[in-house]
Amino acid sequence: MKKILFPTDFSEAATNAFVHALEFAKIVNAELVLLHTFEIPVYDSQFFPENYASIYSSIELAKFEMFKDEIPKLRAIATERKLDDIVIKHRLMDGDLIFNLKNAVEEDDIDFVIMGTTGASDWTKFFTGSNTNSVISEVKVPVLCVPIDARYKKVKIIGFTTRYREKDKAVLRRILKIAKKTDAKVKSLYVKTSNSDVSDMTIKEWEQEFANDNVEFLVLPSDEVKETILDFILYKDIDILTTITHKRSFFESIFESSFSKKITKEVSVPVLVMHEKE
Repeated sequence: MKKILFPTDFSEAATNAFVHALEFAKIVNAELVLLHTFEIPVYDSQFFPENYASIYSSIELAKFEMFKDEIPKLRAIATERKLDDIVIKHRLMDGDLIFNLKNAVEEDDIDFVIMGTTGASDWTKFFTGSNTNSVISEVKVPVLCVPIDARYKKVKIIGFTTRYREKDKAVLRRILKIAKKTDAKVKSLYVKTSNSDVSDMTIKEWEQEFANDNVEFLVLPSDEVKETILDFILYKDIDILTTITHKRSFFESIFESSFSKKITKEVSVPVLVMHEKE
């Protein structure tokens, strides 16, 4: 059975992402590992010589009690969605989120990480900040990022952005396996710019190789890459966009531009970031 790591702070964004995590667990036949981390403030023991240890103990106890109180709420969501048969395990860890997340991925042999985000500012941090470099670059498992406005709906169409590299084929095959489990269609997009080095022959070879799979290949000529991808999400009814780590620059350009303010609310779909195979 596969394992999904779900880091949560029990916020609205995390609770929304939990629904996606439950449904995704059902699709890939996985159990959920809920991770909640907290950082204990650093106190100078010389100012608290007598109750130094009790301060830490009280903080840990408070966090544990909060964690214990929140778990039944998540289990209630699972029951409400008739997904209470999904195994849910828990990890409460002291320390840095990313450090603990990476350790949990390795120790629990995690297959996917699913995280919630609260908006454009968080997307920018996620895809451009040091946390992202740690999660996406160092955690070698797919990461599903769920915006707070992305309410769960049945996955019927999975979008996939490609550059028609040989490495991309392995990722596409993994996506097709997931799509088959939910009877979804994959729509693959290549934005062909004026500087494109991808030949028509390569595109044709891909079409022939995947002819028996439920995938449609779209090649759209444009030098406006990010706008074209966003139009693709909007007008092709994409439920989840899958991308490869080398495409992180796409998100950087999206959320650093003024254009992002216009499209953030319109384009609110989960993004599954996959890792290319070297």
